[in-house]
Amino acid sequence: MSSKNTTVRADLIIRAEKLITMSPRQPVLNEVEVLIREGRIESIRPAQEISGYGAHEFIDARGCLVMPGLINAHCHAAMTLFRGLADDMPLKQWLFEKIFPAEARYLSPENVYWGAMLAFVEMISSGTTCFSDGYFFQEKTLEAAQKIGIRGLVAQGVIDFPAPGVPKPEKNLAVAKEFVERWRGISTLLTPSIFCHSPVTCSEKTLQGAMELCLSNGVPMQIHLAETLDEVDSVVAQKGMRPVHYLERLGILNETLIAIHCVHVDDHEMGLLSERQVAVVHCPQSNMKLASGVCPVRELLSAGIVVGLGTDGCASNNDLDMFGEMDTAAKLSKVASGDPTSLAAGTALKLATSEGAKALGLGKEIGSIEVGKRADIIIVDLGKPHLQPLYDPVSTLVYSAKGGDARDVIINGKVIMRNREIVTVDVEEVFWNVNKIANKISV
Repeated sequence: MSSKNTTVRADLIIRAEKLITMSPRQPVLNEVEVLIREGRIESIRPAQEISGYGAHEFIDARGCLVMPGLINAHCHAAMTLFRGLADDMPLKQWLFEKIFPAEARYLSPENVYWGAMLAFVEMISSGTTCFSDGYFFQEKTLEAAQKIGIRGLVAQGVIDFPAPGVPKPEKNLAVAKEFVERWRGISTLLTPSIFCHSPVTCSEKTLQGAMELCLSNGVPMQIHLAETLDEVDSVVAQKGMRPVHYLERLGILNETLIAIHCVHVDDHEMGLLSERQVAVVHCPQSNMKLASGVCPVRELLSAGIVVGLGTDGCASNNDLDMFGEMDTAAKLSKVASGDPTSLAAGTALKLATSEGAKALGLGKEIGSIEVGKRADIIIVDLGKPHLQPLYDPVSTLVYSAKGGDARDVIINGKVIMRNREIVTVDVEEVFWNVNKIANKISV
């Protein structure tokens, strides 16, 4: 913690009775003020007698917990349009019989814009300040993200089938290339990326071409990997090896790759992921709902792999609440291992903050409240019966808090939600447009 003269000018000062920094040096601070200037944390000082002195804007967070914004490391934002459309069925049937046909029929640039905007309203309302997305018509997802003011990694979807906006599969990489090159470097909040659907829906040429594009443009590549036993069996039958080994043979296992799910990986595959510095994203609620299996999170962490936490899309979750995802991740690991100490609350919180930032390649910028980092901060209102009494703030956040407990959200130093009201968009307009679209969607 640094202390500066009270004459320092700041854009925003947050008075925190209790600050969870997620910094290993000073994890919890009491009675401090966070000074923010030009989107970054200028200093953290002892609370002043006259709080907010020297600030253009002041937030009094006494009676609350101040913490880093949550990071949803994998979602398909515009799939909010299909929330509840196809529940209670196996992934393969759900995907090929319900979701792919619905996407082909109902996805359009305008619909993706409003579906993504609904996702961002939901995420911000539940304390998420950064997301990682893979879908189609992604220029509209970026447009919605810019409008509301959320941080994100936005990836153009790539699949070797006709897809929304890419009716000719042979053009999929050309579309991805144009997307990345157009949006790279335009915004400090938004980074373009490429998302290959999976090893069974993308050819060797597609996978290698996507990685080449990502490496040449300095952006991450994302892929669903080893999500189900069906996927593993298909890759083994077609390629004679397990999925992680298959990607290794193709030369695309490296620090640029973000592998989502990794439910069915063995010890050797985990060792390979670690050696190649591949980040993994765990999506426990989606895996449970689709009966995909239980990701070996503590084994991945023990192998030295960076693991983030994600919700996946609303069609397989069915919400974007990262507080619920943390609670599920911790409890699922315990019940699966038979060990109540497995994936403790502190670890779960890291997956949704500091480790999630590292998984997305943003660890130097966000994920903790430290001087010099981007000011992505949320304030959790403790004035709720389910958050009393407060013995351990970290355990309370993971096991008791809900998304609706987020009171204020600051992204890049800008207040996006104040006292539960999003101030950058008209939420009622978002709801109206989404329901107008939903009325045209048949089950």
